[in-house]
Amino acid sequence: MVGKALGHYEILEPLGAGGMGEVYRARDTKLNRDVAIKVLPPLLADDAERLARLQREAQLLAALNHPNIAAIYGLEEVEGGDGAAGGATPIHFLALELAEGQTLAQKLSDGALGVDEALKIALQIAEALEAAHERGIVHRDLKPANIQVATEGSAAGQVKVLDFGLAKAFEPDGTSAEMSPDLSASPTMAAATRTGVIMGTAAYMSPEQARGKALDKRTDIWAFGCVVFEMLTGKRAFQGETVTDILAAIVHQEPQWEALPADTPLRIRDLLRRCLKKQADERLRDVGECRIAVKEYLADPQGAFQGSGRRQPAEQSRRLLVVARHRASSR
Repeated sequence: MVGKALGHYEILEPLGAGGMGEVYRARDTKLNRDVAIKVLPPLLADDAERLARLQREAQLLAALNHPNIAAIYGLEEVEGGDGAAGGATPIHFLALELAEGQTLAQKLSDGALGVDEALKIALQIAEALEAAHERGIVHRDLKPANIQVATEGSAAGQVKVLDFGLAKAFEPDGTSAEMSPDLSASPTMAAATRTGVIMGTAAYMSPEQARGKALDKRTDIWAFGCVVFEMLTGKRAFQGETVTDILAAIVHQEPQWEALPADTPLRIRDLLRRCLKKQADERLRDVGECRIAVKEYLADPQGAFQGSGRRQPAEQSRRLLVVARHRASSR
């Protein structure tokens, strides 16, 4: 695709690829600006489910207007490419805001982030999810590879949540799903189960998602917890040698809470535990609570209730001693 033109968009370089399409940097020759182009490959042009998903992503993004969500400029169709049966077939693509910088996955390749930096990113992710949830939109594939962080200029540190390609529950229609050889990392997965279809990325799936059950916004809250845990520790919350091992860990095991750095605030530790409850009905119900908890910490890192886990037992002991003395004196 590099060097070719899709209508008035000139393809400059590839940015990434996955089960949902190929993404390129392109030049909009009409408006004289760089954009991101998400292309449905010509060989998939006849895949009704893939095309419907691309169109659905466009409609959902058009309903969102938030500084932490990459905007959409258009859903386009041009002639070109060879179809599976030969001959020219339409090329369908999205024209999107180009989020400069690096993905959070790339950023984490160097290891864990400091608490303040991690929570500044977490706050913006929570704000983006809250805006989507208020519109009835659930991302369903939140992961570091779908989070872009600006690295230069006045926008440095700004977060953009990308790829709403799975932002509606997948309905099986008999179409076979393409499986990636490495589903434990960044690619999106889709696999049939006895109860339906599981879609998403293995390491960040909620237990209900891993089981192929119906999803709601609490699956994004789980993924948010996984992403924040990884930013603070440099490790995935749930790991395994195979996809099956990872899904088993998600369903049956707890994260290594001891891996959290000692200066992780108490309220953030509690927040992560509530985000990563196995049962959806025991999990936080609204990502707005995540936003408030993180925002309050950032506004007052030294607050009385924001201490590190190491100071918690001593503080609790002092409070219990005061209560006991008060009771004894009142008698």
